[in-house]
Amino acid sequence: MRLQYFEFNAGLAAPNFKNLNFAVRYLSQKFLPREINSSPEFFKLQQIHSLLIVSGFSNHSSLITPLLLHCISLPSFPLAYVLSILNQIRRPDVYTYNALFRAFTSDPNTAILIYAKMHREGVSPNKHTFPLLLKTKTHIPFQIFAHSTKFGFASDHFFLNTLLSVCAKCGFIECGRKLFDEMPQRDVVGYTALMDGYVRTGRAREALNLFLEMRASGVAVDEVAVVSAISAAGILCCDWLGRWMHGFYVESGRVVRDVYVSTALVNMYLKCGCCYDAMRAFHDMPYRNSVSWNALLAGFVQLNKFKDVLLLFDAMLLEKVEPSEATLATALKACAHLGSLEKGMWLESYIGTRKLELTSVLGTALIDMYAKCGCVEEAFRVFEMTRVKDVYPWTALIHGVAMNGDAMDALSLFSKMLSSGVRPNEVTFIAVLSACSHRGLVSEGREVFEAMERDYGVRPGVDHYGCMVDMLGRAGRLREAVEVMEGMPEESGEVWGALLGACVIHGDVEVGRCVGDQVIELQPHRGGRYAALANLYGKSGDGEKAGGVRRRMKEGGVEKTAGCSWIESNGKLHHFQLAALVTPAHLCSEYVEN
Repeated sequence: MRLQYFEFNAGLAAPNFKNLNFAVRYLSQKFLPREINSSPEFFKLQQIHSLLIVSGFSNHSSLITPLLLHCISLPSFPLAYVLSILNQIRRPDVYTYNALFRAFTSDPNTAILIYAKMHREGVSPNKHTFPLLLKTKTHIPFQIFAHSTKFGFASDHFFLNTLLSVCAKCGFIECGRKLFDEMPQRDVVGYTALMDGYVRTGRAREALNLFLEMRASGVAVDEVAVVSAISAAGILCCDWLGRWMHGFYVESGRVVRDVYVSTALVNMYLKCGCCYDAMRAFHDMPYRNSVSWNALLAGFVQLNKFKDVLLLFDAMLLEKVEPSEATLATALKACAHLGSLEKGMWLESYIGTRKLELTSVLGTALIDMYAKCGCVEEAFRVFEMTRVKDVYPWTALIHGVAMNGDAMDALSLFSKMLSSGVRPNEVTFIAVLSACSHRGLVSEGREVFEAMERDYGVRPGVDHYGCMVDMLGRAGRLREAVEVMEGMPEESGEVWGALLGACVIHGDVEVGRCVGDQVIELQPHRGGRYAALANLYGKSGDGEKAGGVRRRMKEGGVEKTAGCSWIESNGKLHHFQLAALVTPAHLCSEYVEN
């Protein structure tokens, strides 16, 4: 018997409880999960729901509950419809509520509202209720913990591990540590949850100490724990420890070499600057997905190996792996740094061919690429096409316009962004201050700098002070620049170097002498700093001091990095470096050819 038979009979006679019960059971067993908008099953679900209402069976929990459970099992569902079905069930049991909490893992507000309804109706939770509530990514884990204590589940091991994981992910790492220390029983799940929290907050050393504590306590190490430990080693750039974990756990077979472990190894090696080892770990993967490819490409971007990024992106397409939004954004970033307009335009065409939505991430990457390639009109076109115009596309456009020499338009865009209700972030202020610096708008720059913390709650960082110093240095107001630097949160060789460059341009030997000594002390291995100070002395006619700086540079074994440039011709990128022959990126090229 099929559902069509039920529909035919329903048109001839009034549906009875037996027929309706059969229809609901059929729904629960036979429906295939599809998207709502194209799902005939969802339409039939609504039909049966209507029949239940008009036939007077809408109060029968045995019929309405399976209908609700099937509705929330679909990939997506209308919230209002689900809540309307829930309200028709006279007294839902705890299993129904738990199913709802599981369905609303990405909607914590709705999950908490449903829990409040459950509490009002006097339905007692079971041991699965509170872990499911915690998994909804709620920002009130301690209130849930209080309720779990009230109902006697606070000592449940599974609940404590879940609470620890939520505390670590929500940034309550100290509370998580206290909870971990007080746990009567610690297993690999608890250790891994706390290690992951330390890694997320940049406390890699503490994560590794916890890993060593876990090994010493005899707790069996699994793949997830190894991934957290490898990630911590990468943050610390501790390649020797990463190699040991690679050999001891992965190569020996103590843990399974899956895509997650392999991706963690790739990330670790790239953060340590070991490109060859990263490529080898990538090649040894049993299966490569878009996440592992993106990890490889993002790592090469961090190492400024932009040409290799595009080679690897082409290799990814050859392997028939569909790039994710993050991978496309990474490739566009490489195009932006190389000035590879032709490749960037091809990527935009690829995005259009796949009918991908121009999200904030993709829109920002395209705007940045076109602006850095000098195509400001194209950047404006992409900005208008971007669906969600949050702070990131606005910032990319402001920075792009400023970079191309139109500071007044950049300031006008900044005003429009504020008028549209978008709140600027740290990078937005760097873009605006850079625009003021390049145009010499000192008063406007000072006004923006002072408004950062006062009006928007953004505390100026080293980069913002660097923009102010550069702006005042270009204007020849060197002593004011020195005064501004006194408020910097930390010493920065880059900012001192910018001031030294300004002293060279304006020939201010008095300030330049002090600044030069300071910057060389901060960056003793940067040859350009010695050269700038020597040039300052040379321009002032003091050849003896200029020679002394060059001798100091030679005695320290410091060399000035040769300048280099890129040019795109016939779809190919060519790299030129002064007084050097540059070998091609043979590793990536070899990978593409193979």
